Amino acid sequence: MAITVRLDELLHARHMTLTELAARVDITLANLSILKTGKARAIRFSTLEAICAALDCQPGDLLVFDPSQPSEN
Repeated sequence: MAITVRLDELLHARHMTLTELAARVDITLANLSILKTGKARAIRFSTLEAICAALDCQPGDLLVFDPSQPSEN
């Protein structure tokens, strides 16, 4: 997919674990893991907002468009 999720990089930069983020944003670890591995097909704006608030970032820091990646149609 041409949209990549940079959750792992942001967590590393903030010295935070996925488990800690899950607790802060009240999202299951399984759902965050799906997002982190790039297997998610959608994200709710409320989830995106909560993650950005917890990581002190912008949506563009978390989601990146990479046209070199194949698009799924």
